Amino acid sequence: MEDVEAFTFSGVRSIMGALVLLPVILIKDGIEGRRMSAALKAERKAETKRSVLYGCVLGVFLCIATNFQQFAFYYSTSGKIAFVTALYMFFVPIFGLFMRKRLPWLTWLSVALGFLGLFMLCVNPAELSNVNKGGLLSVACAFFFAFHILFIEKFAPKADGIKLSCTQFAVSGIISCVLMLVFETPSIAEIKNAAVPLMYSGIMSCGIAYTFQIIGQKHTEATVASLIMCMESVFGVLCGALILQERMKGREIAGCVIMFCAILLSQS
Repeated sequence: MEDVEAFTFSGVRSIMGALVLLPVILIKDGIEGRRMSAALKAERKAETKRSVLYGCVLGVFLCIATNFQQFAFYYSTSGKIAFVTALYMFFVPIFGLFMRKRLPWLTWLSVALGFLGLFMLCVNPAELSNVNKGGLLSVACAFFFAFHILFIEKFAPKADGIKLSCTQFAVSGIISCVLMLVFETPSIAEIKNAAVPLMYSGIMSCGIAYTFQIIGQKHTEATVASLIMCMESVFGVLCGALILQERMKGREIAGCVIMFCAILLSQS
């Protein structure tokens, strides 16, 4: 974000995520196609159509959520954004109630513990009164990420996970790039300056992590998945300590422990 604007960052990384998955899809379909009967090929064709259709829906929600998050960085810090975005832990089960999903009390307890742990990890209590546009944008991000997670739970069992993921990135990237050209002034030089972060976000975050999320949610309930995904904040702090030699405060260590316990509880 020091080199490129929000829509540019979201658009380029999403397009990269789609491009990374394309050869995987071609190789996978080529290998599987050799062993398929005519009936199985027809079934795969229908599955591909569903994957593209569902991926378009996911792409719209992903585009809105990620761009709200990117714009939040203009006004707030990464720790606060991570914490507020994690409100999807609560939005997912609450929205699920309207979809007639009933959760055991143990899952609700796990969510509450996870939220407490994340608060201790990401937020300095002395800064609670400092509410700004970044916080509001992060709430909007969490709102749309909650729908994204719920729709993945609904679509993933009926679609090919890799094609679903590739389509959502293509749609999100195209929308973001159009908005980039309308509202921003991107330059090749600025994109080159941000090449390493963009490649990491495009390949590792989009191409690998988000795709694993879709494949994983075929077998995991949405609320539990949202709780597990909040562990990104824990891994961020731990990697900062291990790689960057940053010191972890007692509050941060306690937050990590509580989040680990919350996830273990959700799996019991």
